[in-house]
Amino acid sequence: MKRILVLLPILVLGQALSLRAQEEIKLESIWLEYEFWANSVPGFNFLKDGRHYTRRESNQITHYDLTSGEQTGVLFEAATLEGQDGFPGKFSGYTFSEDESKILIRTETESIYRRSSRSNYFVWDGKELEALFEEGKQMYATFNPQADKVAFVFENNLYYKDLETDAVVQITTDGEMNRIINGSADWVYEEEFSFAKAFFWSPDGEKLAYYRFDESNVAEFTMTNYHDELYPEYETFKYPKVGEENSVVSIYVYHLAGNATAEVDLGSEVDQYVPRVVWTKDAGKLCVFRMNRHQNELELLLADARSGKTSLLLKEESKWYIDIHDNLTFLEDGEHFLWTSEKDGWNHIYLYTMDGKLKRQLTKGEWEVTRFYGLDAENGIVYYQAAMENPLQREIYSVSLDSKVKARKLTTREGWNNAQFSSTFDYYVLTHSTANSPATYTVYERSGKEVRVIEDNAGLREKMEMHQVQPLEFFDFTTSDDVELNGYMIKPPNFDPKKKYPVFMYLYGGPGSQQVTDNWKGQNYWWFQMLAQQGYIVACVDNRGTGARGEAFKKMTYLELGKYETVDQIEAARYLGGLEYIDPNRIGIFGWSYGGYMSTLCLLKGHEVFKAAIAVAPVTNWKWYDTIYTERYMRTLEENADGYRNNSPVYYADLLEGNYLLVHGMGDDNVHFQHTAEMVNALVEANKQFDTYFYPNRNHGIYGGNTRYHLYLKMTNFLKDKLMNDHTEVGSKP
Repeated sequence: MKRILVLLPILVLGQALSLRAQEEIKLESIWLEYEFWANSVPGFNFLKDGRHYTRRESNQITHYDLTSGEQTGVLFEAATLEGQDGFPGKFSGYTFSEDESKILIRTETESIYRRSSRSNYFVWDGKELEALFEEGKQMYATFNPQADKVAFVFENNLYYKDLETDAVVQITTDGEMNRIINGSADWVYEEEFSFAKAFFWSPDGEKLAYYRFDESNVAEFTMTNYHDELYPEYETFKYPKVGEENSVVSIYVYHLAGNATAEVDLGSEVDQYVPRVVWTKDAGKLCVFRMNRHQNELELLLADARSGKTSLLLKEESKWYIDIHDNLTFLEDGEHFLWTSEKDGWNHIYLYTMDGKLKRQLTKGEWEVTRFYGLDAENGIVYYQAAMENPLQREIYSVSLDSKVKARKLTTREGWNNAQFSSTFDYYVLTHSTANSPATYTVYERSGKEVRVIEDNAGLREKMEMHQVQPLEFFDFTTSDDVELNGYMIKPPNFDPKKKYPVFMYLYGGPGSQQVTDNWKGQNYWWFQMLAQQGYIVACVDNRGTGARGEAFKKMTYLELGKYETVDQIEAARYLGGLEYIDPNRIGIFGWSYGGYMSTLCLLKGHEVFKAAIAVAPVTNWKWYDTIYTERYMRTLEENADGYRNNSPVYYADLLEGNYLLVHGMGDDNVHFQHTAEMVNALVEANKQFDTYFYPNRNHGIYGGNTRYHLYLKMTNFLKDKLMNDHTEVGSKP
């Protein structure tokens, strides 16, 4: 009886809301006012006790109890320290030392590229605040494990400061802009191997392993920015394109005692990659990843920190390519390590001995481990996320190192589950969402007992009711190549199966990606709902090459990026156009980045089925993209000329028959504006009409101020004009 009483108010509210007139979803509400932004819970900075965490808020570092949510203290108050040793009174980030006795305070941070930045750093010991370095902004300041030294990068050189003596030691001296980088990644490593800080303290705090990039022979690219000055600003940086020279990468180990440096032996080949460097539990042993330029052979080398000599720990090979990850964990016993691999055709977790011998495969089956959370060393338990039950969903599991205990599922709700574990693994915060419900954040004990709900996004759920959003429905179909593809669809309100609706398809489609998933879709969800209110059916299909369906499915696009993906999207459009309630003459498609590349190819090669396409920041010829990403999937232009030519949109401009909107940020350091400029050249040469928007100074994300609203308004109006109101048949001439 009590349960009924609790639910009645909710039911009554839902009935009351359903009786209201449907509220119109407005573009201004999505992209100017951000009215529909889902509440999130920032990542937790867990403390060593496993129960408490800290957060930067209100210009303070506050201390909380995870189990109650109550604030239990303030560790740093920036405003009260303004002026102390030049401190500006505000800060942008912080990092604890390993023993939590000191905090590095980051101030006045300025972004460089996707992951790189520079800041002014200060050291806080709970009583005194001291500037780290006064000659200019530093990069990636990091405590050693003993918290008595801090290493950092300044003007492409590596330094460290002794906090006990205040002495600053310059480790390298040859750093130079656009030539030599010490301790920081070059552009292409930062973008494609996903790291910017390129130095690492040894466990004993007496050694620093670091990267040295010699990018002297890497070709330069220049972007033009406009800032209301007499002349524009030119930004020039090193960007290696397909088949061109990469930086020559070296790894060094600097010994603080004796001021000595040893170079790690990476072999005689210099045209290779070093995508990761990790210290083992032995302060005298460093693990260095060495990968060939084709990226289908990976070696884990053990390097002696004193001599630099290396020996082979593990080798993996693939007939396609190998993805780099951070799932290498050395065990405290010094005798084992954990590693994830696709070597049996599915991504799984393996336990090896330190002589490189496989001891045990911890997970197995025709399903993917999609995230490795870590090892609870004290209890011998590994935690991970997997798509075991459905590639559209995610669950959380644990398994014991000895495999004596069967894998345990920690989640009960279908949909998308992600977790962040406390430092002791005694607690975890579970994030759960579905395609039709925004995220909830809940604290659980190790046993699986719920402790409390941090955020349930009740306010956003109420707005979903108020605007009577339509359910996202999943479907699948089988192509003429006998491949089953997954998709989702949003139908208009008051859907009438006897009517004929225009279809707006959304895609990304790149290697290992997924869009058709049972999780919350963010801001685009509301734009899609707005379009559904306006009478569109919104659909999305994941083509071959996407993730969570095994290595063969993901990597079958090797050497032919764009070919099978385009075939599948054209088949998806034909499938949708064959449904009785869809107008096959009004199908449009939209994508961003790889998705923009795909939407362009679809409109050109699928002009019989696509009426319109929107491409934002698209690749239009793979030869203009970077070495690491492109060659991983396509090898070089010299090796694979047909693969490049047959799948680059610039060579098919003459096939344009539908309506094309081409958008790019002119400050895009990733997919350069060159791609769009060259596409325009090809379209003009083919005497094809099209629409285009360009955004000066905006990067690959095209955002800032009114920018997103401006872009989405254009896209919305383009669809209305070219797809909703134009009823000419696909392929017909004006």
